[in-house]
Amino acid sequence: MNIGELRNVNGRLMGSIATRTIDLPRIGLRPVENDNPRAPKYEVVALNVARRWVQIGAVWEAVMKRTGEVFLAGTIDDPSLPEALPVALFPATDFDGYMVAWRRDTMRSDIGGGFGASNYDREQGERSRGGNTRDQQDSGFGESTAGVGGELVGADGPGDLDDDMPF
Repeated sequence: MNIGELRNVNGRLMGSIATRTIDLPRIGLRPVENDNPRAPKYEVVALNVARRWVQIGAVWEAVMKRTGEVFLAGTIDDPSLPEALPVALFPATDFDGYMVAWRRDTMRSDIGGGFGASNYDREQGERSRGGNTRDQQDSGFGESTAGVGGELVGADGPGDLDDDMPF
């Protein structure tokens, strides 16, 4: 479902997005200058009530596996929104710019990189195959001390916990 468009206006991609509950009358794409291949292609910016441009999302370049079509995919999010808005931007055929489409947050096999798969879906899939979830594999926070039923495991006993911390 198309929810907006971005046009090339004096070398800048500017436009709007509107749904039943969201109205972003002034948005733009600001190119990201970064050598990291995993960096987004553009930051999505919007004009706020104080008339300042603020970042509300980012989009990355993606490729359809079947057709090879290049498009942009990402998310628009802001504390004022009830939840993040996943979007895909497809090159417009009628003008120099992009059509903005809302995309449901589900796994799509025809889109490279698995755009749209929620963490819950990935974790459920890995649990059903008997593997560990991504968080359990290597999150950088160490192993959990909570068992499946919430009991303390993997510690030498209550003396290992720092009960002196006043939080």
